[in-house]
Amino acid sequence: MSKIPPHIVDEIMQTALVEEVIGDFVQLKRAGSNLKGLSPFTDERTPSFVVSPAKQIFKCFSTGIGGTVVTFLMEKEHFTYPEALRWLADKYGINIPAPREQTKEELEQISEKESLFVINDFANQHFQNNIRTNPEGKAIGLSYFLERGFTQDTIVQFQLGYCLDVSDDFTKAALKKGYKLQYLTKVGLTKQKEDYTFDFYRGRVLFPIHSISGRVLGFGGRTLKNDKKVAKYYNSPESPIYNKSEILYGLYFSKGAIIKYDECLLCEGYTDVISMFQSGIENVVSSSGTSLTREQIRLVKRYTKNLTILYDGDAAGIKASFRGIDLILEEGLNVQVVLFPDGEDPDSFAKNHALSEIKEMISLKKQDFISFKAGVLIDGSENDPIQRSKLIREVVQSVALIPDQITRSVYVQEIAKKFEIDEKTISNELIKLLRTRLTKEQGTRGFQSSEVQTPQKQIVQEEVDPNKQTPTFEYELDLIRLMLLFGTRQISFPKETDENHTTSVIELIYDELTEDDLKFENPLCKVIFEEFERNLNNQILLSTSYFKNLENQKVVSFVSHLESNDIELSYNWVDKYNIVTKSEGDDLYKSVMNSIYNFKYHKVDEVIFNIKSRIKSGDPDEDMLELLAEQMSWEKIKKSFSDKLGRIIIK
Repeated sequence: MSKIPPHIVDEIMQTALVEEVIGDFVQLKRAGSNLKGLSPFTDERTPSFVVSPAKQIFKCFSTGIGGTVVTFLMEKEHFTYPEALRWLADKYGINIPAPREQTKEELEQISEKESLFVINDFANQHFQNNIRTNPEGKAIGLSYFLERGFTQDTIVQFQLGYCLDVSDDFTKAALKKGYKLQYLTKVGLTKQKEDYTFDFYRGRVLFPIHSISGRVLGFGGRTLKNDKKVAKYYNSPESPIYNKSEILYGLYFSKGAIIKYDECLLCEGYTDVISMFQSGIENVVSSSGTSLTREQIRLVKRYTKNLTILYDGDAAGIKASFRGIDLILEEGLNVQVVLFPDGEDPDSFAKNHALSEIKEMISLKKQDFISFKAGVLIDGSENDPIQRSKLIREVVQSVALIPDQITRSVYVQEIAKKFEIDEKTISNELIKLLRTRLTKEQGTRGFQSSEVQTPQKQIVQEEVDPNKQTPTFEYELDLIRLMLLFGTRQISFPKETDENHTTSVIELIYDELTEDDLKFENPLCKVIFEEFERNLNNQILLSTSYFKNLENQKVVSFVSHLESNDIELSYNWVDKYNIVTKSEGDDLYKSVMNSIYNFKYHKVDEVIFNIKSRIKSGDPDEDMLELLAEQMSWEKIKKSFSDKLGRIIIK
């Protein structure tokens, strides 16, 4: 069977919904933000099979099987990896092109995309560090966020930052790190004019924009100056990794709550999302000031069919939103609207009211799109029959976009009741509109194909056993765990040659291990580490999403275990190996170094054990004095690691 191109694999994994596919095989019921059902792999009376739509993974507690939608099909239907992907492609209408070799240009585009992601991650950490450690960053950037009413926890959670009001502070730091100027300009972080460069966001507070998997795609930068000639917001330009029409700000943080409450609240700006989230309303996203697009609506549709739009009362903005509402209806979602009181928006209202008051206001102010549209358009034309008929026709045109026939019928009844007009008249108008649209579609229907380049993956084929016991097994697991969960995070620490050295978790662990020529023995850890190493040599920092798309389902299952910690899917894993991740992010450098020292300590212990075994054997060919000297040398090294770990060795 021919190999499926990596970018098509990514498209399949992004499109396929684990809850939708598994729902064809297992009867699932909602349990908070997750879904539960009886295991399809064994007979049981009490449901132990859990699906997480937010993380797109599943876990069967009865059998221990877990992973992605592909894992499920391979286990349930006994598909091979390519067969599972082709089954999903067929289900979701994704075309798999005939196999061909990738061109040099395509390979370069793949490498470029990963480089842009790495640069954005570095920038995100740099801007966050400014408000934590830099005097200007604290005095200006941090102060602004605190004055806006954001707590320290909120600032950290949304990764808010500040770019110093210095011509090229960030650009210098990035170039010093080895990042290419052409990539810095491509993602819009650096601007170049003739013979000099400068930071695009200098003097601005930064709101990083995340993908649904948490990767930084771009930034929104707000000026702190009152100069009307200066744009209030600068946003990242379109790039190979950022398309604003396909992104909803805050979705990375809110998708779990959207699933839990089966509703998505849509507002306009970054601060609207953050303030609502901080107040306790977490199922909220923002279109970031752009008109709502079909791609954004489909993003919402992955998690709920109920979308409520929050408006701040601006009449011009409301009328402009009608097209967005029509798009929502066309995609089959249920849309409702909330108008905030005059002079209020979600940001200000959330700051000045208790959670119960916000919930009550949203509940009481909700209205369906018919009432909303009629209320806006009918103003001043109640006694004008022509304007009234025009309004009714506009509302019916919106109903005609709804794909579900029953839903259309319900709305026909509502229109007839609201405008006191015969239901049959509305139905006839609706049928006429549907026929016109169908005729137009049949006349213009054609075929389109698109190809989106995504990072090429070297699929790991080697059989690996995650439970194969080796002397340093649990310490190898812990290092790999840190690389997967925190790998792209930038951390700063003192170093002899550099007072404030900054590097990623992946690079820190890799450098520490390769410096002492240390290897992993557990096959699973070895495979994952080598994949990190191969990509690091190409200046690419891998995230968990990369490994979840690999063919090797043991690797996928392992990564899924790690990702499921916060929804209590991996308590057996935590208990068995005594791996606890709580509050690690508070002092990540300390957590990483402790894990490294633990690994090195037990590697040295293994060497000492082998030397002692040779001494004990009494082999006449061995030089016992030399072995004893070697043992003492290793004991000193072991003690140095023990001191770093704060242990006392009892001999």
